[in-house]
Amino acid sequence: MTQCDNYWVSNLKTSEDIIDSPSRRFAISSILLGFLGLVAAFSLSVEKIHLLQNKDAVLSCDLNPFISCGTVMQKAQASLFGFPNSFVGLMAFTAPIFIGFAILAGARFKIWFWRLYLVGISMGLIFVLWLFTQSTFVIHVLCPYCIVAWLAMIPLFWRTFLWSAAEGVIDVPLKTVGFFVRAADNAWMFTLGTEFLAAITIIVAFWDTWYLLFR
Repeated sequence: MTQCDNYWVSNLKTSEDIIDSPSRRFAISSILLGFLGLVAAFSLSVEKIHLLQNKDAVLSCDLNPFISCGTVMQKAQASLFGFPNSFVGLMAFTAPIFIGFAILAGARFKIWFWRLYLVGISMGLIFVLWLFTQSTFVIHVLCPYCIVAWLAMIPLFWRTFLWSAAEGVIDVPLKTVGFFVRAADNAWMFTLGTEFLAAITIIVAFWDTWYLLFR
């Protein structure tokens, strides 16, 4: 191992450095994915209001006993912080929309800003993974609008994380930067891989349910 192999990106950049913004493709995808998540969160919020007004209401996302927003929204997991989780989504998904438009307008940010953004995106992914496990294995009911929000958050995370590693926003060994640069250009592969695993998990977890629905 050479001395250069021991160098980390943090040896070359500080949190006060201003770095070039991500590509136009990154910006547009952030806007579109943020908007997709925002629509899902808004739809869930509207359905929650309908449910509060009439607990027996049949919601637009209640397709059957196993695919039902209404069933999930009445569980404790749907209000983790004491209010509907969809309200969190209404706030959280505005961030990538703002970031995307800022990039298109030519804005450049310091590394500390991107680190905070990555922390927020990572927390969003952790929250989504928790909701996924609760819906799949505990409640054992799927929420269509929730799935849309999950599908938006996963690519947001991979695009942001891989770009951050490639550009030195987070500290990685210098010898791995080339890998992250290539990975950032193919973030869609990581997204598809993650969503494929999620789909397989759902198929296996609901195997008996699919049999009942389609027999």
